[in-house]
Amino acid sequence: MKFYIATDHAGIDLKDFTVQLLRDKGHEVIDLGPHSKERVDYPDYAVKVCEQVLGDTAAHGILICGSGIGMSMAANRFQGIRAALCHDAYTATVARGHNDANVLCFGERIIGKGVAESILDAWIAGKFEAGRHCGRVNKIEAIKG
Repeated sequence: MKFYIATDHAGIDLKDFTVQLLRDKGHEVIDLGPHSKERVDYPDYAVKVCEQVLGDTAAHGILICGSGIGMSMAANRFQGIRAALCHDAYTATVARGHNDANVLCFGERIIGKGVAESILDAWIAGKFEAGRHCGRVNKIEAIKG
C-alpha cells in the first residue's frame, strides 16, 4: 500500500515510528512532515495529506496529532475524504470495512506504539465490504453541509 503521512509537533515520535514500521512491512510511505518538534498547526498538515490522497485515490493517508481529534476534524472538511479517528484495531477494521475510510487518524498522547502497530495491521488487512455499506458511504459523500 501507499501512504501519505503527516503530523503536528505533538505526534512526531509516533509519526517517525509509523513511517519506519510501514516501510519495514514493505509499504511506500511519503512523509509530508514536519521533521522537528517545533510548534506547527495541524490543519496545515491535514491539508497536505488530504490533497495528496484526493489526487492519488489508490493511496491512503495517516494523520497524527496529540489526540487525533483535530486532524480528523480538519481532514473531514474535504469532499472525498473519509477520515477515521481510531483508538484500536477494531475501530480501524470497521472504518475500512463499513465506511471505506481513506485517512487514518490517531493520537500520540492516546495510544502507544504497540496499539499503533495493531491499528495499522488492521487497517492494512481491511477491505471495504461494499454491499449494504455502499448506500451509506454514498450518503456521506453527498453531504454538502
